[in-house]
Amino acid sequence: MTTTAPDPATKTPGPAAEATAPTPLEAGRDRLQSALATRHARSPEGLPAPHAVPLGAADVLGFGRPDPYAGTRPAANVQLTSRAVLIGPWGGGPDAAACGQCLAMRWQRLRSRSEREALELGYEPHGAVHWPVLTDYAVDAVWAAYRAVLTDRRTRPEAAPADRNAAPGHTGAAPPPTESAPASPGIAPAHTDATPADRALPQVTRVDLVTLATATFPLLPEPLCPACVHEVPDTAEAARMRLTPTPKPDPDGYRLRTLDSYPLPTAALANPVCGALGSDTWINPASTTTAPVAGTHFVRGYAGLNDVTWSGQANRYSTSRTLAHLEGLERYAGTHRRRGTTPVVDSYANLAGQALNPADCGFYTPATYAADPLVSPFDPDRAIPWVWGHSLRDDAPILVPSRLAHYSAGVDADNFVFECSNGCATGGSPEEAILFALLELVERDAFLLAWYGRAPLTAIDLTTATTPAVRSMLDRAALHGYDVHAFDTRMDLAVPVVTALAVRRDGGPGTLSFSAAAGFDPADTVEAALSEVLTYIPHLPYQVTERLPELEAMERDFGKVLHLKDHAQLYGLPSMARHAATYLEPVGVLPLEETFADWQPLRPRTGDLLDDLRLLRDRLTAAGHDVIAVDQTTPEQHRMGLHTVSAIVPGLLPLDFGWSRQRALTMPRLRTALRAAGRRADDLPEAEIKAVPHPFP
Repeated sequence: MTTTAPDPATKTPGPAAEATAPTPLEAGRDRLQSALATRHARSPEGLPAPHAVPLGAADVLGFGRPDPYAGTRPAANVQLTSRAVLIGPWGGGPDAAACGQCLAMRWQRLRSRSEREALELGYEPHGAVHWPVLTDYAVDAVWAAYRAVLTDRRTRPEAAPADRNAAPGHTGAAPPPTESAPASPGIAPAHTDATPADRALPQVTRVDLVTLATATFPLLPEPLCPACVHEVPDTAEAARMRLTPTPKPDPDGYRLRTLDSYPLPTAALANPVCGALGSDTWINPASTTTAPVAGTHFVRGYAGLNDVTWSGQANRYSTSRTLAHLEGLERYAGTHRRRGTTPVVDSYANLAGQALNPADCGFYTPATYAADPLVSPFDPDRAIPWVWGHSLRDDAPILVPSRLAHYSAGVDADNFVFECSNGCATGGSPEEAILFALLELVERDAFLLAWYGRAPLTAIDLTTATTPAVRSMLDRAALHGYDVHAFDTRMDLAVPVVTALAVRRDGGPGTLSFSAAAGFDPADTVEAALSEVLTYIPHLPYQVTERLPELEAMERDFGKVLHLKDHAQLYGLPSMARHAATYLEPVGVLPLEETFADWQPLRPRTGDLLDDLRLLRDRLTAAGHDVIAVDQTTPEQHRMGLHTVSAIVPGLLPLDFGWSRQRALTMPRLRTALRAAGRRADDLPEAEIKAVPHPFP
């Protein structure tokens, strides 16, 4: 007679549990645990005891019905879903320790919208009567995989946990040295393009219960895992940024490293079991203007589950894929605080001496707050969450509302605005990230000033932009029946800002498509603006045709413009072209070099990126603005050599989507900036503001 070890994952049932029959998933977990324990009792020493828990019947992210296995899940090395068994995490080095809770959280974020809503909104799960089906063959396959990957390896339940705390790179008690994750005999990795960075991570082996197919995926430790991360308070000292000289490889370049130099764990970023950014990436071979690669995942924010898409558009799919992963990481850092810190919670009235006044960043109109149930007026006496940032103007820490720093974060008390990814950027150093974050703010501010202020614009003669990339993009647009134009959209901040406009020659659906870019190098800025607009034009005519009745209704009633896509697609209607007269009838056309001739003497060419950043900071502060940076860098990014920053410049016009939620229309800068830029002799009268939704994509 064989005896088995006690089941470490068994819950202690209460009266309700004793009276309720186990769910099919729990019953399957009981059978799997018993079968694996029996086999383990006959196995050689050195194999860790199996520790199985169900996965998919309760919320493991902390939103909905409490997870009854929360206390034991971190130590689990086997997790049973309705379709598969997940074995691990196993392998990986001490600087990348992960636990069963990390895996469960990554797995749940990849579920479908309906699955996540059911789990996270507290619905009682109802599964098939006899599912999952655990045949003897399936159990044997799971056991074979378990032995193959865990024999002679130290696994998470036997190792002391690492404390992945607030500051990236901070470690607590690390586990004993573990073997990295080579391929195990008979267990093929699912991603043959896994990088060395992937192979250094903990691994998860999936056994499909229907096909018995087996595959292994790398797992990035979860920075919000309650078992691995012990939160610490956010502090002013931790937010202080000490910017340092940052030599550039090229005096006229602004990126410190090449795209392919970052050790991105691409298989860990996108895989169907525990991908940090999504289940997969996809290409669009139908695009004839760029070689786009994209991915997507759901992020729960203050407006529910949001579909966050990340993409890269370059002339090669390999480059586009790297750009897509970098954008995905930037959005991953920007949506929520993932640094293991608890925010400061207090009212602005109590923090006024050390906090940013949200009013300086703009509010909606009183009518919006009265009619929109998702937003409420800002109350200075109401406690809200804040995070610490750093003022580059004052060289001092400053508190910033969490809602302005992380655009999917927020609680009911601070729903005074819907923020988006304004001013979020990633770079190879804090200085690089801040520079590009500020350039994005300048770009969007200038675009809105030109649009709402009806600013007269000078077109750039693109025949004088002689780089092969520009010529190629113009030719590709022409094949689609579009002419592409570019405009000098600088206002009062000197830095080149370029708006690109693609115009369909025959005036059919998809008539106009806009984009913009800002940068220190005028030629590169033109190229960036054109590159972006070219990503939209292959699809815009079809999008407009599919939504024609909706878009026509928006044209009749701008209040129906609610979402990001509505703004750009609205200008695919031929009849909306009348609102773009300042672009279609520019005041003049100048060669590229002549357009930005006054900028060239101002442009630093010292070879130190810090000098570029200082120039932009000084331009903003001279215009009366503070310049604030909030470090968003996640532990995952830190190990890749990346830094992500949210820049906030109170007073610049913020980009908003939805016609009723336009802060720019209420802000003083819309009235004064055109005069300061020398584009008109007086402040902009209310009657001359263009009360038409912007076309920014």
